[in-house]
Amino acid sequence: MLGSHPGPRGGDAPAAADRSELEREIRALQARLAALTEQVGRNDSLLRKTQERELELLRAGSLSQLFERLIAGLRGSYQLDDVGLILHDPQHEIRHLLSGDGLALEQLAGVCFVDALTTVAPQLANLERPWLGPFHKADHELLLPGVARASLALIPLRRHEQLDGVLVFSSLDPLRFTQELASDFLAHLGLVAAICVENAVNRARLLRSGFTDFLTGFHNRRYLHARLREELGRAQRARQSLVCLMIDLDHFKRINDQYGHLAGDAVLREVANRIDAEMRISDTGARFGGDEFALVLSEATITDGEKVAARVLHAVRNQPVAIGKAVAETLTLSIGVAAATPGPGMRDYKVLAERLMAEADAALYRAKSAGRNRIATSPNVVA
Repeated sequence: MLGSHPGPRGGDAPAAADRSELEREIRALQARLAALTEQVGRNDSLLRKTQERELELLRAGSLSQLFERLIAGLRGSYQLDDVGLILHDPQHEIRHLLSGDGLALEQLAGVCFVDALTTVAPQLANLERPWLGPFHKADHELLLPGVARASLALIPLRRHEQLDGVLVFSSLDPLRFTQELASDFLAHLGLVAAICVENAVNRARLLRSGFTDFLTGFHNRRYLHARLREELGRAQRARQSLVCLMIDLDHFKRINDQYGHLAGDAVLREVANRIDAEMRISDTGARFGGDEFALVLSEATITDGEKVAARVLHAVRNQPVAIGKAVAETLTLSIGVAAATPGPGMRDYKVLAERLMAEADAALYRAKSAGRNRIATSPNVVA
């Protein structure tokens, strides 16, 4: 019997095709697994960074420090191209608190205060959870003006069911922020940031209330003493003089006796407003007690003090103060002006501050003794 070579079996070709398809599926699954593993790694790294930054935010001791950690801290930690913070501040309270601490808003790079969040992006009104995706000029241009970016993460700062602000993360990488990226930890970061802002604002309110006269909104005597010592130190370093004005409202007892204490309170508030309008940005005003006010003029001469005193005196007596709806009274002030020049060896600023205030008070007494409605000065205090 002649031998014969067996031909291919009919099932071999389909089996090879099945193996090839299976191998392709395995390679696709392996690629998918590698991508998922990489994504998990990125998410895990981001989560650790988020937890570290949250601790830093919670440790912030002031509004300005908190803003610094939200902007520069998060930008560095997440290696972002830029970070912005938009805060809803319709009553300008946060801005006033910062200004009261002597911080110019221009110094807060990356922080934007708005009366309504929808003015920068209408879609923010419905921002419940972090939004991640590509930058669209029509929708996002006002979020970070003048900053180049390809993808964004918009993180809501929500407290008590209202949107208090938005953190804006931006990247030049179009794939940095996509819908596939896990956002739970970003939502948690937004919640922590919102709590930190709320706590910092409340802390600033409390601190200010401890240094603020509730009636006039001016600083109180306690704050004046602390600020005066700080300004003396600054004047010494700058080799400048410092001026103190003591201001007394003439015949204020008559206002209280004739119209009542509520009317007297309204008069004090109006006088404080007029004094405040004549102060320089760098000046510090305080209600020293009763009907007496004090001003501290940094890096000023006795001549500067006399000019400010003349403006304050004119502002109060030039226009009658309304008392109720039908009565107005013309009021006058007695003002004492004194200056101090800290010497290079001066270290006891408390003693020098007391001497300066005593000289200003003595000048005030001379102005009152000479007939009121006038300004008197004291010699320069050198120490």
